[in-house]
Amino acid sequence: MTTAVERVVLLDDEGRSVGAAPKATVHTESTPLHLAFSCHVLDPRGRVLLSRRALSKRTWPGTWTNAFCGHPSPFEAIPAALERRAKEELGLVLRDVRLVLPDFRYRAVDASGMVENEVCPVYFAIADDQPAPAPDEAMDVRWVDADDLATALDAAPWAFSPWLVLQARELSPGGAISGAAWRGAVT
Repeated sequence: MTTAVERVVLLDDEGRSVGAAPKATVHTESTPLHLAFSCHVLDPRGRVLLSRRALSKRTWPGTWTNAFCGHPSPFEAIPAALERRAKEELGLVLRDVRLVLPDFRYRAVDASGMVENEVCPVYFAIADDQPAPAPDEAMDVRWVDADDLATALDAAPWAFSPWLVLQARELSPGGAISGAAWRGAVT
């Protein structure tokens, strides 16, 4: 029996695909630029789902972040990868998926020296069910009020993943973190 090696798409500085690398080894102290995605999940009441990364994660273990992130495989469309990872990581089926930050890109270094270096389009989606997190992905999840999340991100950005904080700033008018960024996602 063979197990497929999960791969990520490597990118040049202009965001063009230049190859692939094994996901298990791509994140190091000198992570190459690669393609990812990030998804903010809301419930029908407008609460935002946060997840706490499993302690086994290579980067930012145990850190609170948006609902989930992932990497499309080579030749996999991001919306298909997003649906796949929602099921695998949180046991969720999504609806009303929409792209909100198509050009989001960041580079960040965690306390251990591990680097995230991603072109990472950001999506919003709605989930009607409760999450059932895979323990190797998320050690905890919480639904939070959008204004409470904005207050927490503004008061203690160091307590969250850097991509969540950066996304919240880009989603908010004028860059001041606001709950309006998420409230407007539920119609």
